[in-house]
Amino acid sequence: MTTLIRKVWESVSSRKGSNTESTSSSSSSSSSSLATSSTACLGAFDRVPTDLLMQIVRLVGPKEAAKLSAVCKAWRCLVSDNELWIFFLQNQKKQEEPHWDSFLFSETHLRSGYPLQPFWSQMPQLSFMAIYGQREQVPGSVIIDGGSGYCKFGWSKYACPSGRSATFLEFGNVESPMYSRLRHFFVTIYSRMQVKPSLQPVVLSIPICHYDDTESAKASRRQLKEAIYKVLFDINVPAVCAINQATLALFAARRTSGIVVNIGFQVTSIVPILNGKVMRKVGVEVMGLGALKLTGFLRELMQQNNIGFESLYTVRTLKENLCYVAADYEAELSKNTQASFEATGEGWFTLSKERFQTGEILFQPRLAGVRTMGLHQAVALCMDHCHSAELTDDDAWFKTVVLSGGSACLPGLAGRLEKELHGLLPPSVSKGITVIPPPYGADTAWFGAKLISNVSTFPGPWCMTRKQFRQKSKAKLMW
Repeated sequence: MTTLIRKVWESVSSRKGSNTESTSSSSSSSSSSLATSSTACLGAFDRVPTDLLMQIVRLVGPKEAAKLSAVCKAWRCLVSDNELWIFFLQNQKKQEEPHWDSFLFSETHLRSGYPLQPFWSQMPQLSFMAIYGQREQVPGSVIIDGGSGYCKFGWSKYACPSGRSATFLEFGNVESPMYSRLRHFFVTIYSRMQVKPSLQPVVLSIPICHYDDTESAKASRRQLKEAIYKVLFDINVPAVCAINQATLALFAARRTSGIVVNIGFQVTSIVPILNGKVMRKVGVEVMGLGALKLTGFLRELMQQNNIGFESLYTVRTLKENLCYVAADYEAELSKNTQASFEATGEGWFTLSKERFQTGEILFQPRLAGVRTMGLHQAVALCMDHCHSAELTDDDAWFKTVVLSGGSACLPGLAGRLEKELHGLLPPSVSKGITVIPPPYGADTAWFGAKLISNVSTFPGPWCMTRKQFRQKSKAKLMW
């Protein structure tokens, strides 16, 4: 570091002969803030422009910059500048949050754990140097997004999940509070990751279930919670954070309040969330139609049109790559919508109207013989309940709709839902409604868990330890 600074100083000195007056003027004006306190400490460097010193500190990196803060008061003042550490944070490894906005959201909204306490008002007082140091000390954690259909797992420091498995095929329904089944599930995940459970915390996303606010539903949720914690602590996991998928999807969209539409494996849930908490008293709407039904309906359409295929996996692949949601279903019927896709091992497939007829059953379930309300009707009903509940002075909290789940990635779905909601609800309620597609595709909930895992205060306010679990009568389990 000394050599680098010496070289830069020599470079500055060599330019004085050709531009003495301009350099002197710049030096005296730029270093005025440091001149008083740096005479004895910085020596010759009090003649170097502050912005040039800042460039030098950026080159030496965060670890060396932190050491400089111990030299003297002047250096400490220089290297503790928030802009410097924002630069370091923005240039961290790609394994961290891919967006600066995500980092800022997590550090200003998720630092305290539950109940959420936004730190926006304290932004000027936040020390990004301290946050950088705290994040460097955050332990890596295992993230398990345990969906009812498919499970994604991996390290919190990785850019994306490192493994996936078909939960419904290998383990049955993970929502079932059966100790042996849950233990088999978690042991298998840790085995595939080739890590010891005792070495790091785990952040677990759980499909929202037992939707009602009745006493029996509360008891069922409590039993499931306790079974999950007991299994994980029995296999020596040091700390556990378990949060439902809908809340994690909302965090991934950098929101703490809104309505999450989670298209799951078997059902679609419409979940109102205020300040990170599921508003079950308002009501969680459930449609008996999910990803499995969408895939099955496309299979029926292909069979009706004599399009052969060897497996349901092929149909699912075609759904993910060719299907979309039409903005206007009736108008789309008269268009040429033919498109082709090559499925591995089975060759080329060409679909036409099947492409948008598949997703249309979300809005017209009767097309697939399903007796339930359409997606737009279920979301509108949820919004109406939120509006009537008057939980806050500002009803804008429920007007952001975040889509979640693999089938929610169908192109056109967000636009169509937003259009239908504006047409279905009165202007007083529909004004300001925004529908956000899954921010990270099918891995949206996993990335929401990643935000929590990398926040500077993790695991403290977010995780429960074995000791706390044993004293659960005095502690509140997060759900």
